[in-house]
Amino acid sequence: MKDYFNESERLTMSNAAVSTPTTTNINIRIDTSVKQEAETLFDKLGFSMSGAINVFFRQAIREQAIPFPIKARTEAEEKYIEYFNPHNMKILMESLSQIERGETISFTLAELQAMETGDIPQKAIDFLKAGSSV
Repeated sequence: MKDYFNESERLTMSNAAVSTPTTTNINIRIDTSVKQEAETLFDKLGFSMSGAINVFFRQAIREQAIPFPIKARTEAEEKYIEYFNPHNMKILMESLSQIERGETISFTLAELQAMETGDIPQKAIDFLKAGSSV
């Protein structure tokens, strides 16, 4: 077999063939549920946990920054999150169910203001007596 490479080229090719990147292990602590959700997501994306973390590190190095925005929540976002807490969502869902079942009554602003002074509209009295919508 004819040798088409000089000695220097053979050495370079030989070194390239056996050269493998060195790796290191990193131990981190993370909530069990976060780890499980991440593993499920990464599996759907075709990544191992290690592969996904490597992608994150390489992108951070490339951008010289965290590769996604990290910011404090705005006051509006905090109010939104506070309002739509599990307790309020349960009440909202029950209210929607009552609307679908016809177990509601509506009032005008004038009727609501009159109720503040004790003047109960007749339709409210009828609704309460009937136990259904008016």
